[in-house]
Amino acid sequence: MGLRAKIGIAIAATAAVVAVLIGVLVHNRTVDAQFDLAAESIDGRLQSLVQDRAAGVDSGRAIINPPDLPAPLKAAVQHGKRGVYLEPDGPKPHLWAATELDGDIIALKRPYLREQETLRSLDRVLWMAGIAGTALGCVVGLLVAHRLGRRLTASAGTAQRIAEGDLTARLPLGGKDEIAQLTTAVNTMADALAARLQAERDVTANIAHELRTPVAGLVAAAGLLPPSRPTELVQDRAQHVRGLMEDVLEVARLDARTERADTELRALGELARRTVDAMGAGAAPGLSGGDGGGAARRAVDVRVLSDGLVETDPRRVERILVNLISNALRHGAAPVTVEVERGVLRVRDGGPGFPEALLAHGPQRFRTGGGSDGHGLGLGLTIASGQARVLGARLTFANPEGGGAEATLDLSGALRVGVEAEAGRAEGESGRTGTGAGRTEEKAGGDGTDRDQSQNRARGQNRGHGRTPSDRP
Repeated sequence: MGLRAKIGIAIAATAAVVAVLIGVLVHNRTVDAQFDLAAESIDGRLQSLVQDRAAGVDSGRAIINPPDLPAPLKAAVQHGKRGVYLEPDGPKPHLWAATELDGDIIALKRPYLREQETLRSLDRVLWMAGIAGTALGCVVGLLVAHRLGRRLTASAGTAQRIAEGDLTARLPLGGKDEIAQLTTAVNTMADALAARLQAERDVTANIAHELRTPVAGLVAAAGLLPPSRPTELVQDRAQHVRGLMEDVLEVARLDARTERADTELRALGELARRTVDAMGAGAAPGLSGGDGGGAARRAVDVRVLSDGLVETDPRRVERILVNLISNALRHGAAPVTVEVERGVLRVRDGGPGFPEALLAHGPQRFRTGGGSDGHGLGLGLTIASGQARVLGARLTFANPEGGGAEATLDLSGALRVGVEAEAGRAEGESGRTGTGAGRTEEKAGGDGTDRDQSQNRARGQNRGHGRTPSDRP
């Protein structure tokens, strides 16, 4: 139950309780007032009749020794008292007044219907007023709750936007109540958080930019060394530093939220096969472990349950898949599968699964811990999540019941339904032989980014880009 409903119910319940209490109070006071007035009137008449009878005047209005005199009143009269009694029993209530005179009981009796009808009318008015008051209280409560709830919902939505990375989101200021104080506190927190994160991002990006030229020179110099085992180690480490630097720069670009997707219509199944083949992890080839010697080859199986045409940026989809597959191969266990189901891609492995911190908070950069190999900076999954955000897709992580880890890239929003199968195959062939192939060749032959980096990561140069030890215990 939401806060609006709770506030509305509370105000309506309070109005109902107040109406009932007031109604009961007014009812009881009216009953007492009616009885007192009627008792005073009939008692005065009885005294006049007694005085007339004592003087020898008989008006004929008195009842002498009535047989149906109520027992409580009769007992009081026999003890020498004068009393008034309301007889509520029977089809019609009556009001009695009696006293004793010369051994006889002198009594008066009159109907009490007029007072009862007046009381019933009053009760109807009280019920109507109570219902109207409760309804009005309910309406007022809902209006107040709606206003408060709308402001709180706006605050929660803005806080969620800030948590998702929109550091420009702010709440409108207004009012002097507690919610206004909360608004000011949220905006102050957002300003401080934005300033701190921006400072950290600027430092990271500046360091990466400053290192780009000397690292490029280091890679070039390492390539000129004479062939030897030490040379291989130097070249391997130089490539590792270069890949890490490029990843830090990519994270900085994604954080700046200036990246835009260059969309094309592609068959998702073919895109997945092409990415796996480009990594050298197809049917027989595997992945270089880079663990100081030896090469562990683990196959990646691509399963197309149902293909679909998606209008997306194929280069970014490949980047996400490369990082997810490299992550699974490095920190997971066989079998590693890429599953395509219309607009959804799933990367599964048979390893120990994702840690609870990643499932709860998502990938976080520069997180290290006591992993199996002691390496990893958490950039691979961070980049994958950032690229998914640029595509307008959703990247989620889960541990299936059967064990292992599962990363799901949901591109359903980019799925194009209603395109004929032949058109889909034609688009797929065009993507492989035409513009898409040209773009891939250009990236591979350019400045060594994107596809070259994907190849390097597939050969074990991306030790810091997979699931970090904190990402996979």
